[in-house]
Amino acid sequence: MSFKWDRVHVWSCEIVDQSGATAAKLSTLAKAGCNLEFIHTQRLPQKPGYGVLYVAPVTGPTQTRAARSAGFVENDDLHLRRMEGDNEAGLAHRLTQQWELAGISLQQLMMAVLGAKFVGYAGFDAVADANRAAQILADLGVAGPPKE
Repeated sequence: MSFKWDRVHVWSCEIVDQSGATAAKLSTLAKAGCNLEFIHTQRLPQKPGYGVLYVAPVTGPTQTRAARSAGFVENDDLHLRRMEGDNEAGLAHRLTQQWELAGISLQQLMMAVLGAKFVGYAGFDAVADANRAAQILADLGVAGPPKE
């Protein structure tokens, strides 16, 4: 099996929970040349009428200026890792079960399959948890060593 495990540097901003709010923020990034590989939105249950938008990558000075001008900040609270590789039945269960047995808590997990390949994003509370999760993947023969 062939797999990759990479760190994803995330930027985030608060958005108004209304039609067009996400598109307006993404427009600023697109005009700056961002080629986003990760976009995630969610409502903020503790703050009705608002949500949060996460994106990655934002690279270089032009994109960084555009992101900051649109209200994005570098997100240090979410230690996100991208997994991709060959899919097999039960893979998500096997991975999450081993993380659970190791006491690793996930902030978020998204996985999708296209044909015989999968891509997933796992968010951890701390770098140490992300590194332990990577080691578990390596021990299972699913991924190589973590990349920081």
